Amino acid sequence: MALRLGLMLADGASATIVFLLVSLVRFGDGQWLAIWQGFGVDIRLAAVLFGIGWVVALWYHGLYRLRARWRLQTEALDILRATIVVVALALSALFVLKQVDVSRLFLLTLFVVQPLVAFAGRATLRAGFGRLRRRGYNVRFMLVVGSGRLAQDFADRVERRGVLGIRVIGHVSVPGESPRVVTRPIVGVVDDIATIFHSIIVDEVAVCLEHGSAAYLEPVIRLAADEGKTVRVPIDPLGGALAGASEEEFEGMVIRSLAHDGQRELGFAVKRLIDLGGAMIGLVLLSPLLLGVAVWMRLGDGPPVLFRQTRIGLHGRPFTIYKFRTMVPDAEDRLDEVAHLNERSAVAFKATNDPRITRLGRTLRRSSIDELPQLWNVLVGQMSLAGSSRGRSRRCSEARDADGRAICRRPPRPPSPRFADKGCRIG
Repeated sequence: MALRLGLMLADGASATIVFLLVSLVRFGDGQWLAIWQGFGVDIRLAAVLFGIGWVVALWYHGLYRLRARWRLQTEALDILRATIVVVALALSALFVLKQVDVSRLFLLTLFVVQPLVAFAGRATLRAGFGRLRRRGYNVRFMLVVGSGRLAQDFADRVERRGVLGIRVIGHVSVPGESPRVVTRPIVGVVDDIATIFHSIIVDEVAVCLEHGSAAYLEPVIRLAADEGKTVRVPIDPLGGALAGASEEEFEGMVIRSLAHDGQRELGFAVKRLIDLGGAMIGLVLLSPLLLGVAVWMRLGDGPPVLFRQTRIGLHGRPFTIYKFRTMVPDAEDRLDEVAHLNERSAVAFKATNDPRITRLGRTLRRSSIDELPQLWNVLVGQMSLAGSSRGRSRRCSEARDADGRAICRRPPRPPSPRFADKGCRIG
């Protein structure tokens, strides 16, 4: 998300700068400001509006779905389409405002230079990520739905292209397929795909189905969309276009890609800005309180001050969450002593008068001050102040953490899809 937001800001800034530089070169130093004033236009406002319009056009064409395209040529075509949209909007605005005397050479230069700058930026970004991925960084994990020849061929071609940074973790078998020919592990069956999404890290889903299993395409895509996965469909078995998909050639195959985790760039950008601003302001304003609590705990209860625990984040990736310690350091070792106080029958442990909670810890819990270090998790993008990325709250299965409190180890599991032999629906 931070990369996507940074790319949007960079595109807007570069478009603004290009607009000003082209004006300077075209009209000359000392005259360019006067010429724009003669049009009755503030050049600074015009440049900013051009930058905003450029970003909106790129967003509309999905150019901030950073993993949607595998080939630079495909991205170049989308930049060209976005340029055509910006040209049409600019000419329409000039016509409505009756600014027919604007230099045609200026417009031509602007609409040639700006797409080239955008293309060069993305080519540089791709080259940098390509080098990182060849070294094993920025790896993405792909689950292949299907276990036939198409699934095997596609997985082989993907992993041969190290620049993609994709690792195939296994296959999901589907009824109606030919005998299995895949050499990678079968991690489950299609009925259990929702559970698989929450038990292993899955960033992308490749749906490689034969004609006999084509009815499973739509429900798998719908479920992957709900989970925010990028979907790849080589040789669409239904023979038709997929709504919202980008299409490109890859290793002799036609690939249709749906990047569900990047379809709401503006919403994600606003959400991330809220998180960044809220976390930074919170950490600055609350720093005296955080420091005071840390010193108090260190002097009164001794180390450690912070409690650390691994939680499950986006697409099943683990991260370390931070909070102030509210129990004695050996709370986990003393669990058997308080097992009879458990008020719950599930895996979570909860006791109203747990003797392992320190006196300071009880105060911190009542005031929720023990949760404030999680602002750091928000700042680095591991958690959010603005709620679920899909805009709805979700219940989660509870488990007991080492500090004795109920937690959610991973996102809730949606109902497992029930695939009928024919018709194929999620029920």
